[in-house]
Parts: sequence; C-alpha cells; structure tokens
Amino acid sequence: MPSTSGAVLLEIIANSSPISKIVLGILAIFSIVSWGITLHKVLVFRRTRKQSESFLEVFRRSSKFSEVQAVCATLKESPLVGLFQAGYAELTAQLRLQTPAAGGANPGTPAARPTLKSLAGVDRALLRASGIEVNKLEKHIGFLATTASITPFIGLFGTVVGIMMAFEGIAQSGSTNLGIVSRPIAEALIATATGLVAAIPAVYAYNALTNRVKIFASEMDDFAMEFLNIAERNFT
Repeated sequence: MPSTSGAVLLEIIANSSPISKIVLGILAIFSIVSWGITLHKVLVFRRTRKQSESFLEVFRRSSKFSEVQAVCATLKESPLVGLFQAGYAELTAQLRLQTPAAGGANPGTPAARPTLKSLAGVDRALLRASGIEVNKLEKHIGFLATTASITPFIGLFGTVVGIMMAFEGIAQSGSTNLGIVSRPIAEALIATATGLVAAIPAVYAYNALTNRVKIFASEMDDFAMEFLNIAERNFT
C-alpha cells in the first residue's frame, strides 16, 4: 500500500502543471539548501565545542599567555581562540609601548614591573573579537529562518493557483464528478504539503542552532571575564 501511494504521488507530480512544477522546484531548492546548512553547522559546532574544551584546558593550566598562543594555530575552530588572540595582541601592544629605550635606564636600577595602560582597552578588544566570532557562528543560519517563514506561503501560492486551474477545468468540462475534480485538487494541495515539509525542519534547526550560538556567546563572555581577571592581577 505505501509503495502504491508513493507511485500515485509521483504520478500526480509528473503530470502536474508547469506552475506547480516550478513551485515544487523552488520549495525543493529551499529544502535542500536548508538541510545542507543544518548538517554543515551541526558538524562545525561539534568541532567548535571540542576545540573550545581543549583550548580552555590549555589556557587554565598554562602559566604564561605565550604558551597558550603557541597552541592557537591548532584550535582555530574555537571562538575562544579569536578572543584570546585579540586580547593578547592588545595586551602585548600596551606592554611594548612601556618598554624603556636601550640605555635609557640606570643599569643598577631593577627593571620596572610592566603595567597595563588601559584595562578598558583590552576589554574593548575582547568585545570586538566576540562580535566577530558570533557573526561567524551565525553565518548562513538566517537562511533557515527565511526558509521557515517563506516556504509555507510559496506552497500556499501553488495551492491557490492549482485550485483556480482545477475550477477552470471543471467549468470547461461542465462536470462535478468527484473522480474528475479530485486529481487537480490533490495536485494543488501537494504544494502546501511540500511547503510545510520544507518549513518545519527549518524552524526546528533554526531554533536549535540559534540556541547553540547563544551558549557559545555566553562561554565567550565568561572567558573574556577570566582573561581580564588574569590581566588585572598580573599587569595592573
């Protein structure tokens, strides 16, 4: 029975009007792209989570920022790496500006402890990096929201046009026999069903991925605070 129903469905689609085929083709493209984005993001976020865990482990057991910098190249999928590199670059730039010129200091005087000129400057660097990393994580996710909102209407458009054509066929044939009417109406309703098939997974994927991005953003905020605390303890 299921195979017979599937064959009938394929037959209806094959014999549908050009407008119905165009609508179904558009919906198929939206659905395929949405599934591709979803699967890609799931894999990327999985790598991101694993690399973030590895990076935090290295960061918390290292005694110097330079040791952490050495492993950043191998953990580029983690947004925490972008934050660390931005904060470390700002930190290094400020400390370098305070390095005394050669021969300018008394040889008998011990080197002064390096201090940050502006902790707020490091905070701003981390904030800018956080925005960049969040934008990277959110890339292409907006298409899922577009798919979820627009495909039901595209499907509805196909259904309305199909029903109009079905009534036009009834008017021309002059018959209201159910066997004649049912096939065009079934063809028209397929567009709405296809629109929902494209929209429902896109809604779920959008909500799930957006929630995951929020978790990553929260982790970045926590890391920024941890970085600032370390910088404040050691360089102010």
